[in-house]
Amino acid sequence: MSNMKNAALAALFAVILGVPSLAMAQMKAADSGWYIGASVGQADMDQVNDKDTSLKILGGYQFNRNLAAEAGYTDFGKTSSGGTEVKATAWEGVGVGILPIGDRFGVFGKAGFFWGETKSGGTSSDSVELTYGVGAHFDITRNLRLRGEWQKYTDVGDGATDIDVLSVGVVFRF
Repeated sequence: MSNMKNAALAALFAVILGVPSLAMAQMKAADSGWYIGASVGQADMDQVNDKDTSLKILGGYQFNRNLAAEAGYTDFGKTSSGGTEVKATAWEGVGVGILPIGDRFGVFGKAGFFWGETKSGGTSSDSVELTYGVGAHFDITRNLRLRGEWQKYTDVGDGATDIDVLSVGVVFRF
């Protein structure tokens, strides 16, 4: 990994971990802004031209109606290329811009960095790269949100493959 990518990743995680504590001092306890969630979807690995089930766990902090920071772990599943099994995973930190449409519905865009790893044929490679995506959410209750999204992970495993994930999930806000 290059020093520039390491510095960018460290800065992003410092913001994700540091800013929420400052913002929480100004918010009521009932509106903490913190949330956790999980999603399931389909990961499409471009280089191996194959798809598998993707699973994600995430946590984040929503600063206001329009801005959040999120961290997550995604398992892209396993595919095969020429008889060799390929497995990929990623840890990510992203900023989320939200556009509310009414009281219970909204659309969002996200962008940030991820550390991705691919394992194939007994070897592994990793890198820090960019990720971005778009989605929509619907609030079932004040604390329970459904969301659907598309997200792109570029050059996972130091250029091994681009991965597109289409997923649906739930978020619990507390």
